[in-house]
Amino acid sequence: MEYTLYDLALFWLIYAFAGWLVEAAYFAVTRRGFYDRGFLSAPLVASYGVTALLLILVLPTLNGLPVLQFAFCTVIATVVETLAAVLARLLTPGVQWERAKKRAIGGGKWGLVASLSVGGAFYLSYLLVHPLVMAVELMIPTLVKQIVVWVFVGLLAVDFAVSVYALRTGSGASNKRRQREGRTKLAAWVSNFVWRRLNKAYPGIQREASAEDEERRAVFAKGLCWDKLIWVFFLTALGGDLIEMCWVRLVSHIWMSRSSVLYGPFSFVWGLGAVVLTVILQPLAQKADRYVFLAGFVIGGVYEYMCSVFTELVFGTVFWDYSHMPLNIGGRTNLLFCFFWGVLAVVWVKIAYPLLCKGIEAVPLVAGKIATWVVVALMLCNGVLTGLAMLRHQARPLQPQPANRLEAFLDEQYPDDFMTRRWPNMRQVD
Repeated sequence: MEYTLYDLALFWLIYAFAGWLVEAAYFAVTRRGFYDRGFLSAPLVASYGVTALLLILVLPTLNGLPVLQFAFCTVIATVVETLAAVLARLLTPGVQWERAKKRAIGGGKWGLVASLSVGGAFYLSYLLVHPLVMAVELMIPTLVKQIVVWVFVGLLAVDFAVSVYALRTGSGASNKRRQREGRTKLAAWVSNFVWRRLNKAYPGIQREASAEDEERRAVFAKGLCWDKLIWVFFLTALGGDLIEMCWVRLVSHIWMSRSSVLYGPFSFVWGLGAVVLTVILQPLAQKADRYVFLAGFVIGGVYEYMCSVFTELVFGTVFWDYSHMPLNIGGRTNLLFCFFWGVLAVVWVKIAYPLLCKGIEAVPLVAGKIATWVVVALMLCNGVLTGLAMLRHQARPLQPQPANRLEAFLDEQYPDDFMTRRWPNMRQVD
């Protein structure tokens, strides 16, 4: 089943709202009151919408494999929820989310049970609810979808900006004081509204400056922050590409480009995978190696599978195919490479990441900040150009003549022979 971007956006809204209803109902029963959960002030829980969207795209490729579908539901839901929590912490430095969330849910002792329960709920929703939602959604006229999506995009952008501003610039007590003093009445009222809602949903949430915050300001990329994750992405994208090139040379006796982008030896699959493993596996850093290995085995396999699905859906291309290997899953991953992901997770969490942290944090503060922005700008340009060249390469057989000046530029700069040399293993799918 093919979906338009408006279909996917509407699905996100529907399931984000459904997730908000489920959480509100759960806390109404367990805590006997109404609690407006979620980062946004709108009745939406964004992480539920993102999880549902990923499952809508991935699960059809696993038809006939219910056990794997259930496993993917559990892993994807858990990873998205964890990434959402880390993102909230990165966007609102100084806000004590962890302690407040533990108080809100009673300590979080049933992590595995909760993950399996949520995964099962998503799987049942995919089997029983989504076909009905899809049938109704596909009957909505395209113009109506477009209007609804753009209206909500505008409203949610404002909602997101206001929530981040409120959490970054004050606390409940400071906003009440400003409001009483009559300063910045509207801003104080809005900020106070956000804090009052979150204080009820997450008892004990507060924003406080600490000695650790001061240390972060004095040391470049201290702790888990945006600067640290950017450099983790950049360095592992570079290292991962070089490792793959050497592996292909060792196995096939040829030098082959394994880069994800037009310029430079950078594999975005490795870079993004390192960021995901860093965020998800940090809580396991002090545990035995077997726990880290098992988590890396599962998460790495699911991640590689999803990367394959993504490139096929977006660019109509396949960059790797393990169909010829035993114990493969749809040709997108296999148990041998899942084993490698597990080993890599142990090496990364126990050895490589701590050493990399020390190196990154040793960089002078000002020089590190400047270098970070330069890396972000260059990699963003590289990624956008790569995406445009991929899309034009996919469309060129059906539309040989460029329709505008951008397509003419892409045809001249990145013709088919260039793309084939850059990605020898790439093949297009129907």
